Amino acid sequence: MDPLSTLWETFFDWDSMREALPEMLTVGLPNTLILAVSAALLGSVLGMLLAIAGISRTRWLRWPARVYTDVFRGLPAAATILLIGVGLAPLGMQVWGPNPYPLGILALSLIAAAYIGEIFRSGIQSVEAAQLEGARALGFSWGEAMRLVIVPQGIRRVLPAWVNQLIALIKDSSLVYFLGLVASQRELFRIGQDYAATTGNESALLLAGLCYLALTVPLTHVVNWIDRRLRHGRPATTAHEAEDADLALPGTTGGNQR
Repeated sequence: MDPLSTLWETFFDWDSMREALPEMLTVGLPNTLILAVSAALLGSVLGMLLAIAGISRTRWLRWPARVYTDVFRGLPAAATILLIGVGLAPLGMQVWGPNPYPLGILALSLIAAAYIGEIFRSGIQSVEAAQLEGARALGFSWGEAMRLVIVPQGIRRVLPAWVNQLIALIKDSSLVYFLGLVASQRELFRIGQDYAATTGNESALLLAGLCYLALTVPLTHVVNWIDRRLRHGRPATTAHEAEDADLALPGTTGGNQR
């Protein structure tokens, strides 16, 4: 058989893709989003705590935050998921039963917190020191100045990097299959893998990859758009648009013309 034909049949069997697509959309996609979004929210909260601790003047807060960041950024994601998912499985069985999702979300959140904490810390530290000094001069305490002035500006500056971490979480969610999933708990990768193992054809696994691309590529463009807006602001208003806006506003010179 022609090698090109064999390659095409192995990866582009439309019947295999059509068979796997409904389950990927109704089971795999929701489960992938549940894992990624839950881990992103919890990881962001933990990451902010790590960022604040990392810039604290108290070394008893600063050093544990740095150790945590070094450990969870240094460990492979698969190793962390297995250590937490297997090590805490007896506790999980007593609390919520055999569902591996809580431990999977916990592991992904702890990994994400290490990266998001560094993202937030760099954003907070990029805010000019004069901003903090000005807030203190206005009567804000250090905590109020950080919460109301510094942290919001820092987060705004690192939004693209935060969205990039969400993209990484969507991809890392595929590693939760190490913990063992029943049919209703499978995410995109596991469904594609199961169909590939059953049929001996890789088309379903390729379809799973396309689903990941359908999630991550638009987010990548969102990151680029946010980055451009933060760097350059809104597009400049032309003179013609400004004149039309004046005519539309009552009380302006143009709007009062008869």
